[in-house]
Amino acid sequence: MASRVNSDQTSPGGDKSAERDKHEPKRPSETRQALRDIGRLIVELWWRFFDWLAVVSWKTLLIVYGLGLLLAGMLNRPNPFVLFIVVSSIVKVVAGGKRRAELTARQATQRAETEQLERTVLEARMEALQAQIEPHFLFNTLASIDQLIQTDPPRASRMQQSLIRYLRSAMPQMREAGRPSLGQQINLCSAYLEIMAMRMEQRLETVVNVAEGLKSAVFPSMMLQTLVENAIKHGLEPKAGGGRLEINAEIVNGQLAVHVLDNGAGFMPKTDEGVGLANVRERLKALYKGRAELIISVPPGGGTRATIKVPYEIAPAAA
Repeated sequence: MASRVNSDQTSPGGDKSAERDKHEPKRPSETRQALRDIGRLIVELWWRFFDWLAVVSWKTLLIVYGLGLLLAGMLNRPNPFVLFIVVSSIVKVVAGGKRRAELTARQATQRAETEQLERTVLEARMEALQAQIEPHFLFNTLASIDQLIQTDPPRASRMQQSLIRYLRSAMPQMREAGRPSLGQQINLCSAYLEIMAMRMEQRLETVVNVAEGLKSAVFPSMMLQTLVENAIKHGLEPKAGGGRLEINAEIVNGQLAVHVLDNGAGFMPKTDEGVGLANVRERLKALYKGRAELIISVPPGGGTRATIKVPYEIAPAAA
């Protein structure tokens, strides 16, 4: 009973203490936090105003200035608003320059990312095409070697050596991401042509006429072989007596021009170029942005000349 009375007696004092706490001033830490929040709000509002000035047109801004001057005149406070106009105009010039620089940098970054994506897609497409071509070519070559082992062992040995040369040239290009040279492409095509010459027996004559000084020039991988394969498949193999295929290169107006010339069945302008040549055109467009081209023409003596022109530059020396 006594304890209940004591408890009831202390209760009013507790209520008074709680009510007194409500009227006590805020602690310094709470005041500092409130000031920090206000400061962050001011900074955020400033940068929003800065960004708005950067993107708003001068026409819209002049309309805002006009309406503001009318309101300031009605309130008899023109001087503060004139000061605001001067300051905001200066900020507009600075913010506009900053915004233009940001937009230019963003566009350049997006353009670079797009170009890189295009290159990646085209290289993946080229690798897919190569993956389709290589097994067919390798299986046919191995089958020819197996057959020649029974009938002409020395010739089978030469074809096997050419296949090894071809693989030694092709495998590094498929694995490495460096800048390939024309010399690497010549080595690859020479080994390929040796194999095709043995498979076609006396029906294929090949000539490679490229100066040593040009072999160090940068030249995209697998493009030359695509032209060579196209010349044999569509020009020389359909011709009963076969024919001659020549690879040469020259510098024309600061560009490296690589020619693949055959005297085969000839190019049919109205026919579809096929996946290989279309892929070459797309890769050139993505890699050089209009500074390179593939030209198909008919030489005076008949047949077909396929020419790839790219900017002339020297490939970095291998480590």
